[in-house]
Amino acid sequence: MSEAKTPSKLEKTLRAGHLAVTSECGPPRGSDAKAITAKAEMIRDYVDAINITDNQTSVTRLCSLASCIHLKLMGVEPILQMVTRDRNRIALQSDILGAASFDIHNILCLSGDHQSFGDNPKGQNVFDLDSMQLIQTVRHMRDEGKFLGGDPIQRPPRMFVGAAANPFADPFEIRVPRLAKKIAAGVEFIQTQCIYNLEKFELWMKLARDRGLHERVFILAGVTPLKSAGMAKYMKNRVPGMDVPDEIVKRMSGVAKEKQAEEGLKICVESIQRLKEIEGVRGFHIMAIEWEEKVPEIVQKSGLYPRPKID
Repeated sequence: MSEAKTPSKLEKTLRAGHLAVTSECGPPRGSDAKAITAKAEMIRDYVDAINITDNQTSVTRLCSLASCIHLKLMGVEPILQMVTRDRNRIALQSDILGAASFDIHNILCLSGDHQSFGDNPKGQNVFDLDSMQLIQTVRHMRDEGKFLGGDPIQRPPRMFVGAAANPFADPFEIRVPRLAKKIAAGVEFIQTQCIYNLEKFELWMKLARDRGLHERVFILAGVTPLKSAGMAKYMKNRVPGMDVPDEIVKRMSGVAKEKQAEEGLKICVESIQRLKEIEGVRGFHIMAIEWEEKVPEIVQKSGLYPRPKID
């Protein structure tokens, strides 16, 4: 991994050798910024940076860039999620500059869920670039100081470039080669899909280590606490690319309904403790979907608090 080129606190935390902690917040279905700032306030002291999702599941929400600006104004480090579904290369480059103008220094490059999943299924998608090409675009704008068209940029963006990885999607045999392609494109940190099948994730990490990929990118293991047995069953059976083992479903179902949320938190903490031991895991991405108030407890019980102070 190259020397730090951005003022991102997340990057500095990782390069200093600390286990990083990130979380994420979904913007509201309206224009009231309190819906996002209240979530961020709950978790700001327990994480190094907060992702803001970009119209997740193709449902229209307050835009990621504006939400990131609200976090920045609070003194919280944001990670701008950007999907290629809705913008061509002109708009993508423009929004990258918009983020840079507010000194937003982290970006997560994504393709985005197909619009048929959301509230505007007849909306036209764009996909002018894919997530790999978006990674290349951000690196080109940052490192070369030029637009894709070749013209120089006045005050280029200084972005720490991230992407997502799903170790569990089919076919499994292309998962590590796909990670290698993202690294070749210029990605610097990875946040994974939420991990329930720890054995399969350990295998994915072993295959990544066999190719030396763990030394070329910072890998943050994704975790999501389960609220109920119903949530575990839904994620197992209805969410594409999710791998929830039967024993997790049985464990959640085996406790009284009023105790299931507590059990889900226990499973999350136990998972982090085991994931800490895997060579190449450099931090954790905690996706507590509309359950942000539990992030401090997870971070504390996992031994990830207090967070290191980074200048």
